[in-house]
Amino acid sequence: MTDTTAPQAAAAQATPAAQPSVFDHRLQPRLVLPLLALLIAFPLIAQAMGEDFYIGVASRVLVFGLAAASLNFILGFGGMVSFGHAAFVGLGAYAVGLLMQQGVTSAWLAWPLAMLMGAAFSLLVGAISLRTQGVYFIMITLAFAQMLYYLIMSFKSLGGDDGMSLPGRSEMGLGLDLAQDATFYYVVLALVSISLLLMARVLNARFGHVLQAIKENETRMQAIGFPVYRYKLVAFTLAGAFAGLAGAMLANQGSFVGPGMLQWTQSGILLIMVILGGVGHLYGGLVGAAVFLLLEEVLAAYTVHWQLGLGAVLLIVVLVAPNGLLSLRRGMWSKR
Repeated sequence: MTDTTAPQAAAAQATPAAQPSVFDHRLQPRLVLPLLALLIAFPLIAQAMGEDFYIGVASRVLVFGLAAASLNFILGFGGMVSFGHAAFVGLGAYAVGLLMQQGVTSAWLAWPLAMLMGAAFSLLVGAISLRTQGVYFIMITLAFAQMLYYLIMSFKSLGGDDGMSLPGRSEMGLGLDLAQDATFYYVVLALVSISLLLMARVLNARFGHVLQAIKENETRMQAIGFPVYRYKLVAFTLAGAFAGLAGAMLANQGSFVGPGMLQWTQSGILLIMVILGGVGHLYGGLVGAAVFLLLEEVLAAYTVHWQLGLGAVLLIVVLVAPNGLLSLRRGMWSKR
């Protein structure tokens, strides 16, 4: 008589592990790979049509998509409503600008430093603000961002209120000339893709599962022994690093750094992008940034009051899809 207890027990243990967790976020290659192929081909299509201008627009969409995705990382998956996220983006941009003033143009030095600056400041802000919750947390993040905004404006060496015009874009070597819009676009696309992949890996790992569980029920997670504050602080710091990278690319994209990048209105725009795309959706920030910036381009061509039209679109999205545009796709998929 054979003993089937051991195989059955092994199968019982293997089955739950094979099942995806409710906190897992699939990369959805069937949708992403065709989109990635289209994005790779986009500069060639634009150049063939004589519309090189749109390569720069696409680069801007990708950069803001990364900034919005970094906010969504803590808002959608950690429940942290930061109203000072633009400060981390602005610090990354100023890190590039300051190094260029000193003659340092290497992207291999400036861009990692931008991430380090964003991470360091977010660590400082998070260490204080995460000891509070709700409205208090929102106001402290806003206060830190505004203090940094006025501090940078007070330094004449940083251009004050006028900001700084950069002499050019960073240098990457390896035969890559970032002064060429198409080359810069491909570098941005590669970095944004890698960043989203890293975010997905973190969210699908144990750390990400715990972070999302904290969002669902922080009190219970604290009661069963998880260091909630530490998890949230690490997530907040990671988001600041990704935002700093977005700031470095934003400074290069426009060859300009100004204090307006840190203002609370920019944090509000990032929040709108996340809400448009879908809070808690892996690609919500990227989709929201694309919709927001493309609507801005289209509406601004017809009226200077484009914000009114954008506000109407946002209102419709909130009414029809409270969880963002990507929730519509999920709803349609579930009906099939």
